[in-house]
Amino acid sequence: MKARSNNSRNNLNYIYGRLPSLNCLNVSRVKNVFLQQNFSDLNLLSAIANKGIKPQYVDVETLNKMSHNGNHQGIIVETFPYEYSSLDEILNNVSNKKQPLILILDEIEDPHNFGAILRSADAFGVDGVVIKSKNQVPLNSTVAKVSTGAIEYVKVAQVSNLNNVLKVLKDKGFWIYAADGSGKEDYQKVNYSGPVALIVGSEGRGISQLVMKNSDFIIKIPMMGHVNSLNVSVSTGILLSRIRNK
Repeated sequence: MKARSNNSRNNLNYIYGRLPSLNCLNVSRVKNVFLQQNFSDLNLLSAIANKGIKPQYVDVETLNKMSHNGNHQGIIVETFPYEYSSLDEILNNVSNKKQPLILILDEIEDPHNFGAILRSADAFGVDGVVIKSKNQVPLNSTVAKVSTGAIEYVKVAQVSNLNNVLKVLKDKGFWIYAADGSGKEDYQKVNYSGPVALIVGSEGRGISQLVMKNSDFIIKIPMMGHVNSLNVSVSTGILLSRIRNK
């Protein structure tokens, strides 16, 4: 059973910009479309017509207000609330896969990072993403926009306790890999065989100590430059690429 996200009235599900709007129109959760007067993008107008939606034409000031002065490019798509999958649903979908891959986010707070992570998750065939219900940015319109449509294809489960999830995954035969700068194992030298669950931590605090303790391996990306860490979304993309192309 899916649970609806808790979006407040101040965080409406608005997607704006031509490419994000086109990606959004390729799925079935579109509620309304708002267009600037004299909007003439034929690809988008065709996509809107194919959805059977009658767009609302408004002035540019209205679009500016709706997008909080974002780069809307003359179009805003309103979607229905984003839905979460259950952990059981994700696990049932991978039950017959030889090398399923699940991504666990330990308190990612920046919606731009979350959106970029979902984009990488879709690109590298992640079977499901698990996030916490607290201290974690939820699925929302900013995440959707940054994900450039990936939010529609990647299953996301929202849970109250990540350590309980790790126990369930281990019982299902998953190996748990926590990515942290304190790790002793180079991510390139690890053999990612069998079911894999990769954990990445928050932008500031990283992975919690108990989650780290309950992991099977702690891996790191060696730094060769002058900075000692990478943005979490960049790190996640690098790690997922390695796991899928080992």
